[in-house]
Amino acid sequence: MQIHFPQREWLIRCALVLVCAGFWHSQLNYLSFPLLTFAWLIDGGWRRFDKAIRLPLVQAMFLLCALLLIGLSWSEPVPDGRMKWLKYFVLLIFIPFYLLLNKQRLPWALGGLAVGYASILALGVYQWLAVGGQGIPLLGMSYLSFSAMLGVGAVVAVSFACMSQSLKLQLCLGIAALLLLLVQFHQNARALLLATLISVTLLIFLRYKMAIKRMLGIVLFLTVTMTIFAWSSPVFEDRLMLLRNDIALLQQGDYNSSLGYRLAMWDVGVHAILNRPLTGYGTGMPAHYFDQIIVTYRDGLYRDLPKFQKTSHFHNDWVEIGVHIGVPGMLALLFLFWGWYQLFKTNQLVFLGVGLLSYLFLSGLTDTFLIFSRTPILLLIITATAIDWRQRRNIIG
Repeated sequence: MQIHFPQREWLIRCALVLVCAGFWHSQLNYLSFPLLTFAWLIDGGWRRFDKAIRLPLVQAMFLLCALLLIGLSWSEPVPDGRMKWLKYFVLLIFIPFYLLLNKQRLPWALGGLAVGYASILALGVYQWLAVGGQGIPLLGMSYLSFSAMLGVGAVVAVSFACMSQSLKLQLCLGIAALLLLLVQFHQNARALLLATLISVTLLIFLRYKMAIKRMLGIVLFLTVTMTIFAWSSPVFEDRLMLLRNDIALLQQGDYNSSLGYRLAMWDVGVHAILNRPLTGYGTGMPAHYFDQIIVTYRDGLYRDLPKFQKTSHFHNDWVEIGVHIGVPGMLALLFLFWGWYQLFKTNQLVFLGVGLLSYLFLSGLTDTFLIFSRTPILLLIITATAIDWRQRRNIIG
């Protein structure tokens, strides 16, 4: 069926808006992603595929996905219908999205992203202030996912503030980042909040490293503000108390806590990688491997942990991929980070690249951040739109 040009263009724009505004609802992705791919095909995107494949980021995506597919050949059948490892393939949505962008379509994508982000933020703030809860139950969005999107928003705001020469814009973006951090302080995700604060501090250092007094002044202001946020947040106080309890349990040899559970998983994960550094235990095997090995590992020290929390993943991007497909997978992940940064650097978006990738790296140390259902899509959309915007600005300039 032939689609005339005006109809085709509206279909493409609708697909971009639907992806940008609707990816927060996981079920909607079953419609929006195929629609985006269809829009890319009817737009002749395959003719421009070489534009994408030349990017190290895209090459790294294909390498990682290829290794995961190959890893299926030595994995065992496991009774896990969720197959979380398939979420790594969501990274490939970057290709049709990036290739569909042009001068006329970019405002539609940015508009969809802004409307979607603002809507989710409003729902989350309502859940916090009016209901006294966390996350967004209406969309099945946990406090972790909501905190992650808050962190991304704060880092992006600070990144563009660092790039801007306008004092008014810097002030507006700084206030926006502080408001997002205020909300994040009232979510239970300790590690994600810490990742946000470290990433923001790193950006401030890079921006003002030659102006020491100004940098120290901003850091001092940020420290005081964050202290006030912490004191005003009962959630933060509760999480701090839980951390003390976790440490106390660890001192007693009890790993049935958030911190203890992660330390145990990382211990088992590193042990698995050292045992099979070249191949790992096969794609889809990490959770199954953990439940099997803890019966005998360290004389069964961790054998009761599945009762504390059902085994799902290793709470670390690097350990998770290493148990899947070994050191080659970890090197592919390193290539992914390098390629992602090079894309930002080539397009003169170093601050945004440093901010997002430091946040991605730090968050991935305590969770499998790359397979968070929504956050990787948000990062990829921000990357594609920022790169396209920068390239067009350079052409005009």
